[in-house]
Amino acid sequence: MSKVLDQATAHFRARISGEMGSITVPEWECKIWFKASTTLKEQSKLIELSQAGKQVEALVESLIVKARNEDGTKMFTMPDKVTLMNEVDPNVIIRVVGEINGANAEETVEQVEKN
Repeated sequence: MSKVLDQATAHFRARISGEMGSITVPEWECKIWFKASTTLKEQSKLIELSQAGKQVEALVESLIVKARNEDGTKMFTMPDKVTLMNEVDPNVIIRVVGEINGANAEETVEQVEKN
């Protein structure tokens, strides 16, 4: 591997294994934890759904991929998708995913400003 690729992979490992952020969801009486980054493999599915006009499904899958318990384990699994899409307040899902994405975007801006 090249030195640059070594540095790039080290940077990414640090982002996905580093400290998690969290948001409180009062409607669900819980705190949702999330990592600063996700893999391209995870992102590609979300992009694919969005480009196919399936924004709601992409939003729910984004929640499934990003939401974590405090110990880092996934809060939801793919079998939860149908329930999340049909039996959970969509406004809460939209807000939660927006907050997670917003927190990750703020972190990225802060890192750019430091450099």
